[in-house]
Amino acid sequence: MQKISSGQRALRKGRVSLPHQMYHVTTATVDRREFFRDFSVATAVASCCENKFLLGDAQMLAWVLMPDHVHWLLQLGAKDDLSSVVNRLKSASSRRANKILGQKGSIWQKSFHDHALRAEEDVRAIARYIVANPLRAGLVDNVHNYPFWDAIWL
Repeated sequence: MQKISSGQRALRKGRVSLPHQMYHVTTATVDRREFFRDFSVATAVASCCENKFLLGDAQMLAWVLMPDHVHWLLQLGAKDDLSSVVNRLKSASSRRANKILGQKGSIWQKSFHDHALRAEEDVRAIARYIVANPLRAGLVDNVHNYPFWDAIWL
């Protein structure tokens, strides 16, 4: 049986998954390994971010894949809860990355951080914050030069 660390337990405590709610989700790679510096691995993982089968009835509003983590801004539908959507995205992207890397196992940490957006929060401002991550990290001088992001408003 899998042990749950106190950090994982703290992330799950109070997690509520509401239909049609928007969430900013962040999840990191195991040991913060920079798997996604490899272009082919990043491309394979990025293809999962907008995969309708994996999203189910949720909608991806914005996302960015960084070398060692991902940010997703998504809105749930009526059927799937947040953990189900995130688990499908992480599982499929692990399989795709591992095929290229020639390894097995998850590439993601077991837990994830989520923030349910409140009515007064500016969704587009949060999307801009998400896609500007490569700029803040110094990976590019212009976000349009970074290939691993998208937002529905563009």
